[in-house]
This record gives sequence, C-alpha cells and structure tokens, in this order.
Amino acid sequence: MSNLAVGQLIPVVPVSSIIQAIMYVFIFYVLFRIFMFAHRTIQELRVLKRMAHSDIGFIDKMDGFQFEVYLKALFRELGYHRPEVTKRSCDYGVDVVLKGRNRIVIQAKRYGIKNRVGIRAVQEVYAGKAYYKADEAWIVTNSVFTKQAEELAKACRVKLIDRLELQNLIHKVNPEQKAEDVYQQIDPAERKCPVCKNQLVIRSSKKNDNKFFGCSQFPSCTHTEAINR
Repeated sequence: MSNLAVGQLIPVVPVSSIIQAIMYVFIFYVLFRIFMFAHRTIQELRVLKRMAHSDIGFIDKMDGFQFEVYLKALFRELGYHRPEVTKRSCDYGVDVVLKGRNRIVIQAKRYGIKNRVGIRAVQEVYAGKAYYKADEAWIVTNSVFTKQAEELAKACRVKLIDRLELQNLIHKVNPEQKAEDVYQQIDPAERKCPVCKNQLVIRSSKKNDNKFFGCSQFPSCTHTEAINR
C-alpha cells in the first residue's frame, strides 16, 4: 500500500524555477570572482604605488657604501640614537651600529633583485655582534633571503629585514636624507679598474643621468662598470 495518503501529491518544482536558481548562483559566482579580481588588482596597485614612493628604485642604484649611509639616515628618523657607519675595512661583518639602551649591529646588503642574501651574511653579523658587544644583530637588504639564511637567523636570533619590510620602514618616516639625495650626493666606495689597475672615476650617462664607473685612463682604457654591481 502506498505511503502517500489518498489524494496527496508530491510537489513538482517547475524546470524554469530550477534553471532560474542555477542562473542566480552562477551570476553570484561571477560577481564574486569579479569582486575578488578587482580587490586583488587594487591591492597590487597600492603596493606598486607604495614602491614608487619608497625610494626603492634609487636604493637599487646604490653601491654598498651609499646604502649604509642611507640606512644611517633612515634609522635616525626612526628614533634610534646615534647611528654610525663603521669604517670601510675591518668592520667585522658590521656596517651600521645603532647605539642606545640596546646596542644593535647591522649588516647592510645592497643586492641585485635576483640575488638572495645567503647564510654567510648571518654568520658574519652574528660574529660581529660578539665583537661589538651588541644586544641584537640585524641584516637589512633591498633583496630577499635564502631559506637557509632564514633558518640560521632564527636559530641565532638574527633579525632579517628584507625588501618589503625595508619599504615598510621607509613609509613610517620621511627621512631627512632621501635615497635619491644619498645616491646623488654621496660618492660610492673607491674602486680600481680590473683591466689596467688605475682608479675608476664616477661618470654620468648623457641619456638618463645614471651614474657609472669609468676608467680614469680613458680613452686608453675604456672599461666601465655599474655602481650597483
């Protein structure tokens, strides 16, 4: 005997209603995807805008010494007392020292975007921390770190500041010395010509005013190289 009472009918949903429901779900899904894409695009544009105003482009053009001078100015504006750039030779793996209640030693790594900071930098600044009797050791770079460097830094309690975090620090303040100012006004460290062993001198490109090193014996020696090699 049927479970249905006499005269009781199973309600039938019209096919048109099912199709309409499917269409609503599809439209909602498409709108959600469009919203997520727009949100992601806006976020990316904001990041690019921040990068454009963070002086990172001029930092990428610097040599190591100019980067150290810039970090000195940056950390001064961030409230660290009496930041100092160490001497260019025999620095024991330390480029900038932040003095105060906590003495902090920093190794500055101005690298090309494709070059990652490796484990050696962590070893050097960790040793420099002991030499300078510091409380903390940091590495600051305009690039990124290798996985091995990150693992060792975690074990040694060395703070790593990569490209993105550096930009975040820059955005917290308005350094008195902009990266462009340092790039234009501070001479990079002296170098010798690898071809003739004479002094390299700073020259400027006629096309875009970018600086580069050229041999002092030009035209006898035509060697040139980028400042941010």
